[in-house]
Amino acid sequence: MRYDFDREVDRRGTDTLKWEFMQAGEDLLHWEHTDRCFGPQRTLPLWVADMDLPCPQPVVDALVARAQHGIYGYTDRTEAYYQSVVGWMRRRHGWEVAPEWILTTPGVVPALNMLVRTFLSPGEKVLIQPPVYYPFFSAIQNNRAAVVGNPLLLEGGRYRMDWDDLEARLSDPQVRMAILCSPHNPVGRVWTRDELSRFGRMCLEHGVPVVSDEIHGDLVRRGQTFTPFGTLEQALVQNAVICTAPSKTFNLAGLQASNIIIPNPDLRARFGATLQSDGLFGINVFGSVATQAAYNHGEEWLEQLLDYIDGNLDYLESFVRERIPRIKSIHPEGTYLVWLDCRDLGLDKCALKRLMLDEARVYLDDGFLFGSEGEGFQRINIACPRSILVQALERIRVATERL
Repeated sequence: MRYDFDREVDRRGTDTLKWEFMQAGEDLLHWEHTDRCFGPQRTLPLWVADMDLPCPQPVVDALVARAQHGIYGYTDRTEAYYQSVVGWMRRRHGWEVAPEWILTTPGVVPALNMLVRTFLSPGEKVLIQPPVYYPFFSAIQNNRAAVVGNPLLLEGGRYRMDWDDLEARLSDPQVRMAILCSPHNPVGRVWTRDELSRFGRMCLEHGVPVVSDEIHGDLVRRGQTFTPFGTLEQALVQNAVICTAPSKTFNLAGLQASNIIIPNPDLRARFGATLQSDGLFGINVFGSVATQAAYNHGEEWLEQLLDYIDGNLDYLESFVRERIPRIKSIHPEGTYLVWLDCRDLGLDKCALKRLMLDEARVYLDDGFLFGSEGEGFQRINIACPRSILVQALERIRVATERL
């Protein structure tokens, strides 16, 4: 079937974080319910990574059918569930996953928190590559570990890893884990097989396990190839935990279902013990249904979605280049997020936030949230009807011209 991604869907009254809440101060745990995102003067929220686009119809049909059953008791993973994950990884990525490698959690971010507790003692360190997805910072610090940054380098409008700095950071014996963002959020890099192998070998040489967050792995630009960490050399795979989920791919984030794939039986047993100690067993009934429907029947929808996001990206890049020349867009090879370099506006981080939120009435993710390396940047989510993106970019243009 053909999907109409141009149609705006009214999300009022659904308790949506994106449209009905705003962060209260610096505390990521506290949010204020607000109506500023509604009405003729609505603020356009293009921040948090969920889509303003409807899910695949087979997912909707499966959820409705399950809801009509009327009983929503404890649910466990079945062979059909595991095979939906295994089949998807094989078809889309050429990755052969054994069902017993799969552990489920209520999201990748909860998994990251539990992984830190599983593999680190208080005071030990986790390496990350800022500017990077800001829950990485909290997953580390909230669990009494320390952050070690291996900042990415921006050269010629494209980010790359700093290999010399990575070697120096990994040489610290207190570094006991590395979290890899692949594809990278927010800078949009889709790491090549050579880059991933080099990163993995360096970590292995220093006895540092790799946790690869691959939640955006299905969302890559045409012509790009995503390489799952699990398809690298076996020695590297046995040193890795791979975090996956259907949530970003199919817009299922609110169903809170993820699949943590751990080929190494020792690492898997240790993480499984943490799940048990945290009282996590089974799976959300609707998360299970949606995962199976999406992986088994959502491919046609995904192909149309990727074309639509590519069209939105083409529009944004052309508009910014021609109409807002003081802002530079970093071309994303993957994800539906675009990293905007606003440093030529000459604003500090607070003034830039006020410009976007109060003057342009566009709610973006502030770059400084992703680490100090992100100051002067903004992250915009383009997984929305094009009419919303057009309005948002025009508002940003007008606001910047007033400076």
